This record gives sequence, C-alpha cells and structure tokens, in this order.
Amino acid sequence: MLAGYATAITPEDPLAGFEVGEIETPSPPAEWATVEVRATALNHHDLWALKGFGLSAEQLPMILGCDAAGVGPDGEEVIVHALVGDPAWPGEETDDPRRSILSERHPGTLAERVSVPRRNLIPKPPSLSFAEAACLPTAYLTAYRMLFTRAALRPGETVLVQGAGGGVATAAIILASAAGTRVWATSRSEEKRELALRLGADAAFADGARLPDRVDAVIETVGEATWGHSLRSVRNGGRIVVAGSTSGPNPGADLPRLFFREVSVIGSTMGTRGELERLVAFLDTTGARPLIDRAIPLAEARSGLGAMAAGELQGKVVLEP
Repeated sequence: MLAGYATAITPEDPLAGFEVGEIETPSPPAEWATVEVRATALNHHDLWALKGFGLSAEQLPMILGCDAAGVGPDGEEVIVHALVGDPAWPGEETDDPRRSILSERHPGTLAERVSVPRRNLIPKPPSLSFAEAACLPTAYLTAYRMLFTRAALRPGETVLVQGAGGGVATAAIILASAAGTRVWATSRSEEKRELALRLGADAAFADGARLPDRVDAVIETVGEATWGHSLRSVRNGGRIVVAGSTSGPNPGADLPRLFFREVSVIGSTMGTRGELERLVAFLDTTGARPLIDRAIPLAEARSGLGAMAAGELQGKVVLEP
C-alpha cells in the first residue's frame, strides 16, 4: 500500500529520512480493526519522530502519522483516536504509563490503511468532512482537553493563548471562541496576530505585551520564551495549562509569584477517547471547524512536511490517499 514512512533518523535534516512509496501492509493483532483512510493530517510529532524523539532506528521503517478519518470494517465512517494504551488499564488513557501514540510503537496513519484497537474508533458525524475530521485527534483534542478538562474554562472567563499560529494554539482559539469565552492571543508575528483575530480571538498582542487585565487561564505550549509573560498575565488563583515547550523546556520558575498568588500550573497531554467524542459533538453542535491550510494527495506528503518545518502554514495539512 502507499504510505509515508521514516527510513532513517536524521536530526539535522528530518526530511532526509522520510519516503513516500509502496510498503508491505503491516499485520495487526487479530482483534484490531482496519480503517480505509480517507484523510490524514500532519503534526509536528511527525517531524520530531524523524529527529528520533519517540522513535528509534531499530523500529524503522515506521509509517508516520497520528490523525485519520475513514471507513471502518463494517462500512461506517469513523475517526481514529491516536492514543493506544493497555486494554487492562482502569483509568484514563492519558494516565496509562504504557500508552503510546500511533507511529511510536504501532504503524501510523500516513497510509491507505491503518489498524487500531476497535475501541479507538468513534463515529464521524455527517456534518464533518473526512478532511475536517482528520484534523481532530491530535492538535484539536489536545486543545480541547487543555481548555475544558484541565483549565475547566467557563463561558465569560478570559483565556490567554500564547504563540498564536501554532497547531494547538490555533485550535484553542477556535474552540474557546466557539465556547463563549473571551480569547486573547499573543504572537511575535503581525500576520499570525491578524489570523488569530480572524479565527475568533477578541484581541491579539505582541509577545510580552502588557495586557488590559489579568486572565483566568493561560494556554501555554511555547515554554521558555513566554513563561514569564504567562505568570505575569494570570490572575490570583488562576490556571496555566502546559502541553508543550517549543521554545525550550527550562523556563525560570519564579516560585514566589507562583505561591504568593496561588497560581495553579497544570500539565496536559493529548486526550481521552471520551474527550474526542465530546470534541466531535461540540463541533457538530456549534458549527466550529478546524482551519485547513491545504489538502493534498498522500503522494505529496513531503511537500506538506517541508511547509510545516518552514513555518509556512496557517492551519493543518490534510493528506488524501
């Protein structure tokens, strides 16, 4: 089958270890379900995998990709939940110490077919296209969990989204705006600040700018470059939810500000199957939709990865087998 896969770990030039071509269809466990992929989407996770994060040379070749929507074994239209855990784990999938994301231990979604545990399939509503549905399982699910589970945002509260233009940040702006919260966003790029406003942000500010007021919650995926601003911008007793550190993982903690103002710092990663179902229902009800930069054939996956690596995107790259 046609697939996009890693053939080598090349940290300095991740695309050098990526190929699109015919590959033998992996043999899944007997109890897993095979989905005919109608659309899949790229994530920065794919570039990190090519650099060797979460993937080793001994596992190659490995089909990349976390996100997919397609047709299940009984002809039903489905969305694939990318988090694969221990079926015996009694708690949330995100707490399972043995969890992994598709393309880390199991072949991913940049292919004509992908196999997953049956519990990882949820129904795709007719209101969502395959391309829209394929954007959800990683970036949009991560943003949904950050906003509504971990930050517990309520309508009327104010949320600050750092690093507008990133995949999770873009998703957070769209979802928080649709939920009736006041959304402020930051970016060093004027173009990305303008994009944030088009997506529903109530105001957009340059990195580090003094805000008109303190916010109830901060969505933080940038790390070192914005951490100090996040601490200064959140209200007493507010929440900072962290799911990434693209600018560096070691911000100055400023512990006195944390404990004197009783700020909660909350980690978040991916999301559960139930949260993916709620995210889909949220989009179905509100009419909010993922931002898609381009939809291209799976055979052109390299160009999509290149555009993502260069920071040229405004939204998701969708690949269609």
